[in-house]
Amino acid sequence: MKKILLLGAGRSAMALIKYLFDNATAEHWYITIGDIQVAHLEPLVAPIDFAKTITFNVHHAEQRAKEVSEADLVISLLPAIFHIEVAKECLQQQKHLITASYVSPDFLALHAEAQKNNLTILMESGLDPGIDHMSAMQVIRNIQGAGGKLISFKSYTGGLVAPESDNNPWNYKFTWNPRNVVLAGQGTAKYIKKGQYKYIPYHKLFQRTDEFYVDGFGYFEGYANRDSLSYREPYGLLDIPTMLRGTLRRKGYCEAWNVFVQLGLTDDSYTLDGSERMTHRTFLESFLPPAAAQGQSMAERVSLYLGVPRESEIIQKLEWLELFEDTPVGLESATPAQVLEKILKQKLTLAPGDKDMIVMQHLFEYEFDGEQREITSTLVVLGEDEVQTAMAKTVGLPVGILAKLLLRGEISHRGIVIPIYPELYEPVLKELEQYGVRFVETERML
Repeated sequence: MKKILLLGAGRSAMALIKYLFDNATAEHWYITIGDIQVAHLEPLVAPIDFAKTITFNVHHAEQRAKEVSEADLVISLLPAIFHIEVAKECLQQQKHLITASYVSPDFLALHAEAQKNNLTILMESGLDPGIDHMSAMQVIRNIQGAGGKLISFKSYTGGLVAPESDNNPWNYKFTWNPRNVVLAGQGTAKYIKKGQYKYIPYHKLFQRTDEFYVDGFGYFEGYANRDSLSYREPYGLLDIPTMLRGTLRRKGYCEAWNVFVQLGLTDDSYTLDGSERMTHRTFLESFLPPAAAQGQSMAERVSLYLGVPRESEIIQKLEWLELFEDTPVGLESATPAQVLEKILKQKLTLAPGDKDMIVMQHLFEYEFDGEQREITSTLVVLGEDEVQTAMAKTVGLPVGILAKLLLRGEISHRGIVIPIYPELYEPVLKELEQYGVRFVETERML
């Protein structure tokens, strides 16, 4: 019997847990699920004999060593900052590891040791990063295998709200960690366009967007992710003239989000004095210049500061968030980003019965026999409700499938690995189609 240790049992883990349970008997798995809180899983685990839950503290060295040592495979869906502790423990205990998070410099430093010990640390294995790598590499290899030459590759992904649950002026609800949304895009975005390196500083990021159309779902806008250049080598596209990876939102979102950036509300580098006494209005007030005249409303002051009409959609979005109200913040020693996150969570959290939506679109331009062609590959996945979300499904299923392949001995790559190889992405994409995770491709001449 193979033993799986799954660390992290939040809402985003539910699709993965279901997949592991559905396959446990046939694959002869025993599954231990560990997290700070696991009581919500007891009704699911109690009737079965191939799984258990444990209260787990990743910082408890003795417990971490014991639980990892007893597993054949560790899967970490903990917050990304904790993965490195788990990875080092897996190296110490000679265990394979799978995560859905980005490869960091700290992880790259473990590559040689993992190879030496014949271990696989499989990362970027969820949605984005994950399914985006797998689906893109499949098309890229098909184009190259037929003799085509890639001249442009753009890829955008968004975790959004489904049309039937889209009932707010932001056309958005949280489907993933709200903190990650608030901090998204910080740093400088890097990409290449027609052979020219491009850099977008954070304070300009949400002003530089591209427009997209998805048949049946309308228009979207995309902004560049932090570093598209680093994927040229693993994708085998070192000489490609244009390459960009980005995030999708509904039209109008980026223009409004840019207000938070320009005001400094997404800053996470310092704490606010007296944040526990702040209201939404006084929080916003602390980032505005003094009023130009007596009697000005907060909406008027913000519109003047931003140079937009009082009746604009931007101001309407801010009003809907109740940013101008005297609602208590109630956070001690909070950063601006933490206060903003709390305000947004009160209004942008999925309600009971709400459905989310994943949209991913790849755009490939290539030359073949003297002609220029474009392939558009689009994925749309709708959630079932606020628990069985499309986000959890598209993150959890590929992780589960890769876990199955690794435990079967069907993955030979060792060290720090991302799923860009046919032996990884071909079986994953094939099985994902059984769950309705399927790309639609169209091609046209340019």
